[in-house]
Amino acid sequence: MSQPATQHNKAAAAFLKNGQRAQWHDETLWFVRAKRDKAAHQIPEWEALRNLGSQIKEHTLSNLDEYLLQFEANAKKNGIKVHWANNAAEHNQIVYEILLHHNAVNVVKSKSMLTEECGLNHYLAERKIAVVDTDLGEYIVQLRNEPPSHIVLPAIHLKKEDVSNTFHKHLHTEKNNQDPVYLTRAARQVLRKKFITADAAITGVNFAVAETGGIVVCTNEGNADLGVHANKVHIACMGFEKIIPRAQDLSVFLRLLARSATGQPITTYSSHFHRPKAGQEMHIVLVNNGRTEQLGREAFRNSLKCIRCAACFNTCPVYRRSGGHSYHNSVAGPIGSILAPNLDMRKNADLPFASTLCGSCTNVCPVKINIHEQLWSWRQVLMAEGYGGAAKKTSMKLMTGVLSKPAVYRLSAGMARFFMRYLPFLVNNRLNPWYKQRDMPSAPKESFKDWYKKNRNHE
Repeated sequence: MSQPATQHNKAAAAFLKNGQRAQWHDETLWFVRAKRDKAAHQIPEWEALRNLGSQIKEHTLSNLDEYLLQFEANAKKNGIKVHWANNAAEHNQIVYEILLHHNAVNVVKSKSMLTEECGLNHYLAERKIAVVDTDLGEYIVQLRNEPPSHIVLPAIHLKKEDVSNTFHKHLHTEKNNQDPVYLTRAARQVLRKKFITADAAITGVNFAVAETGGIVVCTNEGNADLGVHANKVHIACMGFEKIIPRAQDLSVFLRLLARSATGQPITTYSSHFHRPKAGQEMHIVLVNNGRTEQLGREAFRNSLKCIRCAACFNTCPVYRRSGGHSYHNSVAGPIGSILAPNLDMRKNADLPFASTLCGSCTNVCPVKINIHEQLWSWRQVLMAEGYGGAAKKTSMKLMTGVLSKPAVYRLSAGMARFFMRYLPFLVNNRLNPWYKQRDMPSAPKESFKDWYKKNRNHE
């Protein structure tokens, strides 16, 4: 099979052309990562919480069918209408038919990565239904006709001047006014009218409790609450993996989620929806879209533990420097690079290679997903399936030959040191992909083996 275009490499190179912005993006996300560390260190039992969260998710995935059916039964008892969608097309069709039944043409939506995954906004727009994302970051990127670049901080790639220009163009705000308070108030005035005039509300789901048949939506802006309570139709869209067994399990995950995502003790709003209010109709759409296939992949099933905190984004040296849009997938970063090939190997074959395998993502994951190991495992699968490309396959065979033969390795290393010391232009040029955006190291005067031979008898 031929290799797909290395889209991540090209998009990352485009992002890095603006060095100042790339540096700012890197520093901003590292600041969020540092807040996560401070929040975690304030809880003596943090590692115990991580272990418990991982164990609960492991248990749930091992009994997923039972908990999904239990959730459905309890939700129906509460007066909620439950729908099952095997893929993105079915999900979109179900949501559309619900809206069509209620003659809904204006919809407000709180942030939902599942609907991004399924392409719901575009699908509904083609059918003359207007969807407004009410999370401020999502609203900004929607005005710009861009996808979110981060699952928690969707507009993190933008600066104040970008938002100011966007709002001036679409909301007719004062030109070049970059005051955050002014811009936020301008968005608030527009969105408030959208809430009041909407025909239906769509939300995502952070957690679905099998024991109660209820769902929990976590926001910092209260937009999910306002959208749901101001409308007569509430549609909640969730992937299978959002199920947890008991209400008491929320005490674990709510403590892990906000601290891992933004360094907060808890999200500002943790909204519980157990049944429709009087006069309201509530629907829950349970979506597979490749999740059961991922569940059946032993090396990758743990990825379904993910609670979408994005801690792996904020710590990843590749994501921080390449930006979320370089991942050409609704979920970017390390976890997205594991989930995406499951949906389409060819399209997303480049993503597992966009990693240093440093393990920082695994270290910060609140539910202890072995992210860097899964990235490595995907590389083996993709190469075996023929998605690595001829150049990569040939170079790996060449390196295998060099590294497996000590004499060849010593000769090659000596030649490399010679060229790097005396003919550096042979390495430091645009034809060498490792030279791009990097400072190549200076060659040592001697190899470690030579140094060791001379010094091994010295104290």
